[in-house]
Amino acid sequence: MQRYFWPSVQRCVSVAIVTLLGQTAAQAAAGESADFNDRDNIVIADQFNNRVVEIERRSHQVVWQFGNGSDVPGPHSIVGTNDAERFGPYTLISGTGIPPSNPPLPGCSTPATGCADNRVIIVDPAGHIVWQYGPSELNTPVHAVFLSGFPHHPGFHVMITDQVNERVILVNLFTKQVDWQYGTTGVVGIGADQLNNPNSAELLENGHVLIADENNNRVIEVTVGKQIVGQFTGRGSVSGAAFASRLHDGNTLITDSNNNRVIEVDSTDAIVWQYVTNTKKGSNPNPLPTRAIRLHNGNTLISDQFNNRVIEVTHAGHIVFQQGALNVLGSGFNQLNGPYDAKAVGDYTGLAPPFDFDQDRDDR
Repeated sequence: MQRYFWPSVQRCVSVAIVTLLGQTAAQAAAGESADFNDRDNIVIADQFNNRVVEIERRSHQVVWQFGNGSDVPGPHSIVGTNDAERFGPYTLISGTGIPPSNPPLPGCSTPATGCADNRVIIVDPAGHIVWQYGPSELNTPVHAVFLSGFPHHPGFHVMITDQVNERVILVNLFTKQVDWQYGTTGVVGIGADQLNNPNSAELLENGHVLIADENNNRVIEVTVGKQIVGQFTGRGSVSGAAFASRLHDGNTLITDSNNNRVIEVDSTDAIVWQYVTNTKKGSNPNPLPTRAIRLHNGNTLISDQFNNRVIEVTHAGHIVFQQGALNVLGSGFNQLNGPYDAKAVGDYTGLAPPFDFDQDRDDR
């Protein structure tokens, strides 16, 4: 199945979502710049700068931003964001927060207690929050996906990886009820319906859910009936599964964070490709990459967290794009601070698309 939003489709999605959220088309477009939502742009969750930025590739300029840098959650702020996804003109953002730390992590003025957020929000182009879930219902949401066709649960949902609550939940957009859950709330484990610090969840085209079960050092594929039907560990080598997605050829792309690499495994769990992010001179010895996403052009977009950069690499391992200087943190031009997630606008290759337009026989 081809998962790519061409501009004409994006316009249709925009109209649908505007209607869905009770906004007018004029209101939704009010904050757009000339370069907003261009197909080649990259949306980055710039974690410790407490912001989400949209970058124009050629100029490295910020063309859109949400988050004023504050470490206090508010109508114009987001704290320690770990994830952002553009759908139509809207941006789905996870307010993960910044945990207590010693030595202190950047972006939080109270490192002894941390700076919580615990919201998942949808923001329009003008920077207005038009939908919110949390904070009381969540504890460290690290990943969220907008969906329009979860099996047995029609309608619009947001699937949230609620990390410290040890669960993945499917939240109805309108009622805000939890319609499905994997992981027993507050229970750490590796048994049936248990997770250990889950870091992402993607809906697959076959109707299963692929979960990066980070501290269990595994990626699991589960049915909506909560049966584990697949497990991927790079044959026991994965340490800290930060993200996972299913590719068109059936392989699975895994961000193996503690090993500072991205791996692709086949159906037998054999590693067929990898890229290591700490081999360049001047690199942080442990950059702990957090997201690797396969693009429509076959390259891989990697959020190289503590190297403070986002890179696009070819299958041969050549860097063809970089946002942020290697191991240099900042908030100025072409600078990032702990980028946790990056996605190309409109490119859902290997990701769960918010809508599925191709009408193939297993269309969700």
